[in-house]
Amino acid sequence: MTKRIGVIGTPGKWSTEALADALQARTGHRLVIDMARAVLDLDAGTLLCDGVDLCALDGLVLKKIAEDYSPDALDRLEMLRMAEAAEVRIFSPAENVLRLMDRLACTMTLRVADIPMPPTTISEDETAARAALARYGAAVFKPLFSTKARGMLLLEDGDPDADAQIAAFRAENPVMYIQKKADLSGHDLGMVFLDGRYLCTYARVSQTGSWNTTIHSGGKYAPYDPSPELIELGRRAQAPFGLTFTTVDIALTPEGPIVFEVSAFGGYSGAQKGCGIDAAALVAEHVLAEVST
Repeated sequence: MTKRIGVIGTPGKWSTEALADALQARTGHRLVIDMARAVLDLDAGTLLCDGVDLCALDGLVLKKIAEDYSPDALDRLEMLRMAEAAEVRIFSPAENVLRLMDRLACTMTLRVADIPMPPTTISEDETAARAALARYGAAVFKPLFSTKARGMLLLEDGDPDADAQIAAFRAENPVMYIQKKADLSGHDLGMVFLDGRYLCTYARVSQTGSWNTTIHSGGKYAPYDPSPELIELGRRAQAPFGLTFTTVDIALTPEGPIVFEVSAFGGYSGAQKGCGIDAAALVAEHVLAEVST
């Protein structure tokens, strides 16, 4: 019997389409779902998108819940709980992804798990933020909902307009997430896991002198061979979240390795370009094995 698996993502985006292609090649069924078009009817118990009831599918793969992280994206995940209540398998489970969309929620889980992270301060108070900047010397102010370093602000303690920039940041981000700037030595790592199993590690190497190494800021992918100890750190970091496919962002600093975050959806492009691994095919095989049991 053909399994009907939908891909929740961004239509037209490479990783979404690659995953849909991989599932189609194995099942003959192709469905890309844009959650912006979904309609949840609580009385009818349906979650419709372009005429398809997601509650009637065999499974759903979460590749992207929204193009940009925001509180609205959390609501889309909540809607998916209707499909889960109808016993549709979701990869990764909506409730697990909920704990990652908010940067603070991810950080708290990592901290409770005793994962090494950069010194971090969270506050709504501008005076406290200014004191944190003075302690750190240089700090990155991060929105609670963002990807690829969007909306982040790098400040140094000696910046003459630091107070004004903090005030402007707080106007957009009432809860300020302030993290000591780490010495990345021009690169950081993405460590890839499938169902908790280590796959590979790629490096993001700065090409522009930017303070961050994201591809969005001009970084390039490269292969990386981590030590067993570093792989174990990545495994411990992703373990509390129970994700199907994820990437752990790790930096190697003079003080030792630190973890920045665990990705809600993982880096398909990094696995492909940095490691030569077809993540879409591996995820498709895993999902089909799970829904067939």
